[in-house]
Amino acid sequence: MSDAQLDDLTQPQRDRLAFVELRVRFIGDIRRQDLVSRFGIQSAAATRDLAIYKELAPGNIDYDTKAKCYVLGEDFKPLFDFPPERVLSWLTQGFGDGEPSQLKAWVTSEIPSRLTHPDLDVLACVTRAIHQECPVRVEYHSISSGQTERQIVPFALIDNGLRWHVRAFDRKSQEFRDFVITRIKRPALLRDEEVQAHERGDQDIQWTRIVELELIPHPDQPRSEVTEMDYGMRDGVLRMKLRAATAGYILRKWSVDSSPDHSLRGPEYRLWLKNPLALYGVRNAVLAPGYRSPDQA
Repeated sequence: MSDAQLDDLTQPQRDRLAFVELRVRFIGDIRRQDLVSRFGIQSAAATRDLAIYKELAPGNIDYDTKAKCYVLGEDFKPLFDFPPERVLSWLTQGFGDGEPSQLKAWVTSEIPSRLTHPDLDVLACVTRAIHQECPVRVEYHSISSGQTERQIVPFALIDNGLRWHVRAFDRKSQEFRDFVITRIKRPALLRDEEVQAHERGDQDIQWTRIVELELIPHPDQPRSEVTEMDYGMRDGVLRMKLRAATAGYILRKWSVDSSPDHSLRGPEYRLWLKNPLALYGVRNAVLAPGYRSPDQA
């Protein structure tokens, strides 16, 4: 396909084709109704869009007569060059699915760049597995175990502020774990593998458990009223409800002193966890700055 063929299309058409590509690449399927609902067009127009995409990118989508939808083709090659941040925004927040383009900023701004970006082909396989509820065979690289082959059953993405993880049941260890997406190589969907009841996300205790944390200005930092303003506190407290599986990440990202006696020093510790006992039983509480289990305390 040449750029000239895309240039002949109107911008609304290009945006709809970009949506087709996002859906089929990262979710695994698309129906006419998806286009109708997203763009408010008629079914006939949606049919034309799918036909145009199929013509411009032969091999990217195939029609599944049984499921009555278009699915990812075996010879898929992306037409659009989406930045990883744009894809992740669409996957996790549901917007930004038009054709990627350079948009003029309304005001001058600067956003710190991430040092790591997931490979989009790996991410696409993982997100299709989440949507289609099927296991994935992966080659995984970890600091502790090196390279291993695993079968995982993914069900959610997690942004820990520094990098992206996928929450999944690990058939090797027989427990739910977080896997860093940049450490996954050669993922393959196991469509013929059954997902067992104990492998589903609703059986993940750390995921379904909600912890309530109370953050207050650090007692040993000056100007507590400024900290209250910065974090929108009410009555001097910021109350948060988090999944246990993400609590340690959040406390580390915001440099919350989680020691029982607010003993950490440094200008980065603007907040103190007033109720550290709320982290009892939270597996990733070890990531929280200064946290000590009740036994250690």
